[in-house]
Amino acid sequence: MIRNMKVAYRTVATLAATLGVAAAAWFVTVGQMRGMDMGVATRLGSFAFFVALWVAMMAAMMLPGLVPAVLSRGRRTGPVRAVVPFVASYLVVWTLVGALLYALYRPHGTTTAGLVVIAAGLYELTRLKQHCRRCCRARIRSGFEFGLYCVGSSIGLMLMLVALGVMSVTWMLVIAALVFAQKLLPAKPAVDVPLAVAIVALGILIIAAPGSVPGVMPTM
Repeated sequence: MIRNMKVAYRTVATLAATLGVAAAAWFVTVGQMRGMDMGVATRLGSFAFFVALWVAMMAAMMLPGLVPAVLSRGRRTGPVRAVVPFVASYLVVWTLVGALLYALYRPHGTTTAGLVVIAAGLYELTRLKQHCRRCCRARIRSGFEFGLYCVGSSIGLMLMLVALGVMSVTWMLVIAALVFAQKLLPAKPAVDVPLAVAIVALGILIIAAPGSVPGVMPTM
């Protein structure tokens, strides 16, 4: 009885801590992004500013989908020992990705954005994507390893976000919803193939008629 109560307490505490950090990250991210979205012409600001914002973005977008993995550790080791090292090492991986994106990113045109989106859609159909997605749902020893697989699973969608408007709260919400669904739901061709086709179609539309896609063209 007492053991069951301890497990239940650990589960609730771990869940509350993880979702609490994600909620706080959303609050910070939305506040920092205000007025910065210029679609494909968005500038990133200084390296320190972008990396700090990127970490908050990744915490906001990724932590809800991380709940099952964190809960499994919380039941065994307690909320603090489960959440802090696992989440911290997981976010380190995404921080490195953000630093690399900062080095490579340039404000660009709609053609470039459309091509990146098309590539993101095609990546959804690759074996590498499917392998990383399966591993991102499996029992992983460390947050760093889990982060590597999740990068492999979600990198196409993240590049899509960066290409369309890295400071766009709207696109951030869309990508976060897709990432969350893919973390928690098993892969099904009946769902995944139409999604990939829709992403490719969006990329083609951005190239052919960029004005028809809200938030892509720079605001005047």
